[in-house]
Amino acid sequence: MSVVESVLSHTPEPLRSVLIRHRELLKFAIVGGTTFVVDNGVWYFLKLSVLESKPTTAKAIAIIVATIVSYVLNREWSFRTRGGRERHHEAALFFLVSGIAVVVNLIPLLASRYVFNLEMPHVSRLVQEIADFASGSIIGMLLAMVFRFWGFKKWVFPEELGGKAPAPEDTGDGDVTPLQR
Repeated sequence: MSVVESVLSHTPEPLRSVLIRHRELLKFAIVGGTTFVVDNGVWYFLKLSVLESKPTTAKAIAIIVATIVSYVLNREWSFRTRGGRERHHEAALFFLVSGIAVVVNLIPLLASRYVFNLEMPHVSRLVQEIADFASGSIIGMLLAMVFRFWGFKKWVFPEELGGKAPAPEDTGDGDVTPLQR
């Protein structure tokens, strides 16, 4: 049983029907959750070790690592039924959209640190870390996620290029439904 079918089998109706219709968004969200863990793991490792005095640089590096993971997972899973461009062209567009999303992701962290001065010695270490997490990992990531989903569907993996047709998938309730694109 795939990850999506596992999630759907534990989801009550009528939410299950909505998720089946928006299966691509569900897959994008699962990839996003995975890259959220990668992003924050790398960010906190760097921020609490070699880049302690440069949290924004550490966050930028973490976002780049997570973006590479995101490309592979989105290309091979979330948007596998879309696209049709040559791989190098598609990758260039993916990283261009993701590069813009990096800037979108960093804006709240930059504002938190350098506009609102939510950094030591102006605030305690705990307040600094909570502000960094809220601005860099919650607000920034949510803004970037919305931008990425829109950009990927519009420019990187557009339907109109005639990607391969989706295969029917079992929804777990006995009905075979074509995968929604």
